[in-house]
Amino acid sequence: MKELKVPELAESITEGTISEWLVNPGDHVEKGDPVLELETDKVNVEVNAEYSGVVKELLKEAGDDVEVGDIIATVDENGEAGGEADASAAEETKAEAAAVAEAPAEETKEETKVEAAEPAAAKNTLATPAARKRARELGISLDEISARDPFGRVRPEDVEEAAKPKEKPAKQAKDDKTKQSAKTEFEKPVERVKMTRRRQTIANRLVEAQHTSAMLTTFNEVDMTAVMKLRSERKDKFLEKHDVKLGFMSFFTKAVVGALKEFPYINAEIQGNEIVLKKFYDVGIAVSTDDGLVVPVVRDADRLDFAGIESEISRLGKKARNKELSLDELNGGSFTITNGGIFGSLVSTPILNTPQVGILGMHTIQKRPIAMPDDTIQIRPMMYLALSYDHRIVDGKDAVQFLVRIKQLLEDPYDLLLEG
Repeated sequence: MKELKVPELAESITEGTISEWLVNPGDHVEKGDPVLELETDKVNVEVNAEYSGVVKELLKEAGDDVEVGDIIATVDENGEAGGEADASAAEETKAEAAAVAEAPAEETKEETKVEAAEPAAAKNTLATPAARKRARELGISLDEISARDPFGRVRPEDVEEAAKPKEKPAKQAKDDKTKQSAKTEFEKPVERVKMTRRRQTIANRLVEAQHTSAMLTTFNEVDMTAVMKLRSERKDKFLEKHDVKLGFMSFFTKAVVGALKEFPYINAEIQGNEIVLKKFYDVGIAVSTDDGLVVPVVRDADRLDFAGIESEISRLGKKARNKELSLDELNGGSFTITNGGIFGSLVSTPILNTPQVGILGMHTIQKRPIAMPDDTIQIRPMMYLALSYDHRIVDGKDAVQFLVRIKQLLEDPYDLLLEG
């Protein structure tokens, strides 16, 4: 008998949550076959069988948290598919039949009465066999039990919890008004949804970023007239030549790289009492998914032309939405760009993607009256930009000038296109 353990996943990942088992007891697996999907802090990964044989027992259920090295199943290298599971089921059925036969007639009748009285909805309730048995013993209907399992499966501990007498309040309310208020609040409908591991990680890292960095945000606005004009002029030929659309992100990525070269401390991080100045430009592009925000990284953005950047952003965005990103595509990064404008955000303060010390927030393009150098008023497509930065190593002067430089590069983008 061999044990199936949670393997080493990556240097920064030590635990995960079982999202879904891909096999059942009695199934035959070959070495290397996927047996379960594990949700980690960053991505979902498949865990493969280390041995060929028959799955004898699953020691963990979907929704359970596991760590690297935990034993999660057993595999019989000499077993036959379906054999052990069928035999086990047969033995269990035989034992239950014998127990019923030996039970006193009155007890058997009482159990039958309880089962007969059980609502039809309870039979359709998702529950483990042990939970169903315990519920029958206690005379509790399964459809009245609240499951703590994220997939809605009732477990024995849920049955035990439901069987406990409800605790009375420690003291009575001071007056009838307080009583009525408490009752009303208690009776309001709520729904409890367990946070996914990824959502928990996002929450923890956002709080950590604000606790471990001296984060400030500076703002500016950019006139998008030139970028939109250039994009309109080139988009058809660009698509025909490169088979990818010319979007706004390539302009912003190019402008960010140009500005980072002039202000290297924004392309850095703090390690202990040292500042690590990065001589590469791996730009993270925040992508919104159903499970939360992920930040895949465009590697060596300074070496890519506009088509290369657009192709890479398109590829990574598609993988992110399909939950197919690898750990290598998420790790690292020296600076991040996030675009709240696609959801209509006019202005925001983006939170640092630590240990990075800078993040650029893009926003929606809005036509506004602008005073021009010749004192005329023109309607221009404007976008607010926000730069959040770690004030521990980035001075306010550098942060402001960095954002001004991005503004200058975007308002005269032809040089960017020539460079890329």
